[in-house]
Amino acid sequence: MRDGAQLAARIWLPEKAESRPLPAIVEYIPYRKRDITRGRDASNHAYLAGHGYVCLRVDMRGSGDSDGVITDEYTQQEQEDGVDAIAWIARQSWCDGNVGMMGISWGGFNSLQVAAKQPPELRAIISLCSSDDLYADNMHYMGGCLLGDNLSEATVMFAFNTLPPDPQIVGDRWRDMWFDRMEGSGLWLEPWLENQRRNAYWSTSSVCEYYADVKCPVYAIGGWADGFTNTVLRLMQHLEVPRKGLIGPWGHKYPHQGLPGPAIGFLQEAVRWWDYWLKGQDNGIMEEPMLRAWQQDSVPPDTSYEERPGRWIGESGWPSQNVEAKRYPLGPYTIALGEGHGDAHRKQRESQRDKSLALQSPLSVGLFAGKWCSYAATPDLPGDQREEDGGALVFSSRELEEPLDIFGVASLDLELSADKPQGMIAVRLSDVAPDGKATRVTYGLLNLTHRDSDAHPEPLVPHQRYRIKVPLNGIAQRFPAGHQIRVSVSTSYWPLAWLPPEPVQVDIYPDTCSLTLPVRTPGDEDARLPAFEAPEEAPALAVTMIAPSEHNWLLHRDLAGKESVLEVVNDQGHFVIDDTGTEVRRSTREWYSTVNDDFTSARGETYTERVFKRDDWNVEVYTRTVLSCTEEHFHVHAQLDAYEDDYRVFSKNWKNVIPRDHL
Repeated sequence: MRDGAQLAARIWLPEKAESRPLPAIVEYIPYRKRDITRGRDASNHAYLAGHGYVCLRVDMRGSGDSDGVITDEYTQQEQEDGVDAIAWIARQSWCDGNVGMMGISWGGFNSLQVAAKQPPELRAIISLCSSDDLYADNMHYMGGCLLGDNLSEATVMFAFNTLPPDPQIVGDRWRDMWFDRMEGSGLWLEPWLENQRRNAYWSTSSVCEYYADVKCPVYAIGGWADGFTNTVLRLMQHLEVPRKGLIGPWGHKYPHQGLPGPAIGFLQEAVRWWDYWLKGQDNGIMEEPMLRAWQQDSVPPDTSYEERPGRWIGESGWPSQNVEAKRYPLGPYTIALGEGHGDAHRKQRESQRDKSLALQSPLSVGLFAGKWCSYAATPDLPGDQREEDGGALVFSSRELEEPLDIFGVASLDLELSADKPQGMIAVRLSDVAPDGKATRVTYGLLNLTHRDSDAHPEPLVPHQRYRIKVPLNGIAQRFPAGHQIRVSVSTSYWPLAWLPPEPVQVDIYPDTCSLTLPVRTPGDEDARLPAFEAPEEAPALAVTMIAPSEHNWLLHRDLAGKESVLEVVNDQGHFVIDDTGTEVRRSTREWYSTVNDDFTSARGETYTERVFKRDDWNVEVYTRTVLSCTEEHFHVHAQLDAYEDDYRVFSKNWKNVIPRDHL
């Protein structure tokens, strides 16, 4: 790096590259190339190397076997290091000077961010499951509401940032590097909670603030079960460079391993992209529709799916001429699908303008919401929405006479008042089958103090009427004939989103409210879509399993104590990496609880175990984080304990009180 620090990389070098330089592809993330991502890296990078590309998996500064300490996500230091890494790669004898950047999640984020730095050697990127808006469309906040994934993701990084480098790579200094990380990385939950509104902390690295700075071609990819899908639509709309978008039914996974399926031959698609932009092969990829998406068919509700039936649709540009925003008025518990727009109906609605429906949801609404971002560690998808609708206001259409297709961003316009200065609204759009089962299609959240601005929230004046708009997450969906469209509105959605400081009653005036759907008419592009190939990847990493993985979501209800606890089990198993002899164990558990209708009883607790062993190396790291609240403050408690050869060698505790800021 420009300051002399060294980053560690693993390189897949095609045999020809030493005599005939080739383009290079880099993935740059903090998740430990030596062990944790070794299996995924072997499947992806060896495949691309086998198709004529030098591939590099670089550990970010402060992670894995690289120098330094990592103190936050998406920093300017991280982006400058990315620029330096690309320049270093382009100078090597095996590189022809053309570099691409690719990654999922963090690697998708920094592909966009580094591209905006305009390193001259960077010719194109593939950004998967990423966001261009770190505040409003990330795992931290949504509609100004604090997401439960904020604690979950902070836990992930708390565990990663306190792990040691491998002595076989860095030598005897590994222990000093480890202690520097444990002492200096910090508890990231704290700054994420301290910045509860849109400000420079978030916007500095949000590409939505400077789309024009991205000068290289972009392939943006997401999945409907993932949390970052809206980014694909925004990038197609706002970027000014050659670009493509792809949205499948998947969760937070590479599409050749995508769940729910169908998975596709993503690595073949990536080779086509790189062949075009890094090797100059005119293979027709840029003549295909700009945006391709999987339009999902109706399915019964479930917390996991192997496959989502549907079809691929294509758009030559975005926004699309095939999509029309259609407004459907609400009435008391109804959605009017095109009927009743005559004078008599208008007079009836005007006479009912002051009639309201009261809403104050129980804290059980949201226990069946699933995870904000499905990691395909199912069952983490939303279940039957009838279990939630009892605590919500429900507006239903008549049965559809013919299928209705939507693609894009729906929204709900509401007129409401509240009896407290703070509150939230959660909106769910569901597909209701003739048997009454309700499958959530999409949803949206709004902190009512953020109704006009995420940067400058303002309290509500109790009992004053306001007009608000709640955008829902983008989706492509077919509602079949004979089904109903349902909108459900609640004043809580725990633990997907943190609760307001106290109970609030909202009065909704339905006769001035409406649902807007992005109704799509099939276009010519649909017929011109080439079929994706079947998934391919390089041979799997050889491991010896000691104990299998376990993933589960468990709901515990104590009827005597009136406590509800949602427990999330994410045990990724115990195994040995055969070619390094490293034994790895990883496990995370999360608990989200409330008592009765006490909003200040909301509590999240997480616990992680990470173990690495070889004959000459035995380290264990354990973290625990607890987030609780009062009406005025968040309370953070965290602890870190590290062991070497079964002796505790490091221990640190955190305790902090953070004021609630209109949240």
